[in-house]
Amino acid sequence: MPAVLSVLVVTFPFFALVLCGYLAARSGVLPQPAIPGLNAFVLYFALPCMLYRFGASTPIGQLLDPAVAGVYLLCALVMVGVTVALTRSAHIGWNDAAFGALVAAFPNTGFMGVPLLVALLGAQSAGPVILTIVVDMVITTSLCIALSRLDGAGTHGVGVALKSAFRGMATNPMPWSIALGALASALQFTLPGPVGKTVAMLADAASPVALFTIGAVLARSQMNQHERVLVRDYVPIALAKLLLHPLLVWAVGRAAIALGVPLTPFSLTVLVLLAALPSASNVSLLAERFGAHNGRIARIILVSTALAFLSFSGAVALLT
Repeated sequence: MPAVLSVLVVTFPFFALVLCGYLAARSGVLPQPAIPGLNAFVLYFALPCMLYRFGASTPIGQLLDPAVAGVYLLCALVMVGVTVALTRSAHIGWNDAAFGALVAAFPNTGFMGVPLLVALLGAQSAGPVILTIVVDMVITTSLCIALSRLDGAGTHGVGVALKSAFRGMATNPMPWSIALGALASALQFTLPGPVGKTVAMLADAASPVALFTIGAVLARSQMNQHERVLVRDYVPIALAKLLLHPLLVWAVGRAAIALGVPLTPFSLTVLVLLAALPSASNVSLLAERFGAHNGRIARIILVSTALAFLSFSGAVALLT
């Protein structure tokens, strides 16, 4: 019990900030029109600076670890395949099944994972975390968008949808900041003093503002959704994200180590805890863009985030 309490002491402030953002938006203290501004600050300024800083200070070998990328990608593909197979039905087509699979496989690594795991495990966890962000943004997301077009949903085919997705990735500063950080790491480049200080100040703001923004975004999605969604259509996927995904990563990682794959126990711990994070909040925006049932996706994200305080803390207590 003392071990669990010591973990909760670390994780509580992170989830408390999410709750603060949620209550601020629900109560009207934070007006809904202000939420996009917070999102833009995190996405275009604070988070890229934090990712650049961690990338630049992480050895290039950790940022390009094929064992980490392979194990994580395999598990993501399994989660996508199993979720689509089990949820696609008469009233859930390819579009909704694909985005349900994306929230089952895509943890909230950027806004929550980087600051939380660095606080729990130290700066050496940044390498595997950053690598999984690239895998999820480039491969997992593209796969699910392609699957979402298989029933002809909306007016876009697979090719048009993928072009739209890649255009979105190209204008997203997160992959570019990761690439620049990796380049700085490889070249041993250090930013000039004043520039480095500016980047550090923005990076330090990323964690609290990102967590607060997650709560506000979740509150907004709940306030703007008035349609009824069956519990069986979203709670099982939220539970799969929090329980099945980390168990799958742990099992595949242990098997990979037993087969001689050069995956370190520390990297496996990082991957399992990443998989135990709640669903990525930005999937809701993608679902809306491609015409999926956003009320269902928003509820999966909300439930997984609310339950993650206990499930994620339990995973940390078991693994550390």
